[in-house]
Amino acid sequence: MPRTDFSRMSCPVARAMEVLGERWAILVMREAFYGTTRFDDFERHLGIASNILSARLTKLVEHGLLERVPEGARHAYRLTEMGRDFFPAFLALKGWSDRWMAGPEGPVVRIVDPATGAEVTTPSPMGADGRPLGPESIRLMPGPGAGAAMRRRLALRELEEAHHG
Repeated sequence: MPRTDFSRMSCPVARAMEVLGERWAILVMREAFYGTTRFDDFERHLGIASNILSARLTKLVEHGLLERVPEGARHAYRLTEMGRDFFPAFLALKGWSDRWMAGPEGPVVRIVDPATGAEVTTPSPMGADGRPLGPESIRLMPGPGAGAAMRRRLALRELEEAHHG
């Protein structure tokens, strides 16, 4: 069965998964956030085959999350603005993973603020009035990129919620 090409979907989350949903991609980004810049260091820290690592680094560079820059006789991989913008999402994933997936000993790595030593966390979603928001307390509205099908879907949902509300 052919693999679905998420890059052609209108949903930005699906397009992000085309890049970050591949096996190893988020772990490569984790290493970049942890300060890894050299190919051989990525390879060593991840325990990944060089051909797979090369493919992931190439894709992350092609999509603008990392840049490959000359550094002496070799190259380094550096986070771009786009890559740095993924950091809060990574922190949220790491926080969830540390809570639900860590072994009985706890997280392998703690990320702390060097100025205070306090754990770095991502804030929970909040409404404009400061109340916490969960999936049951949000409203979906069509964005400027919504097509006719999404607009119909959201309008139907709105009608159903009004009828049941």
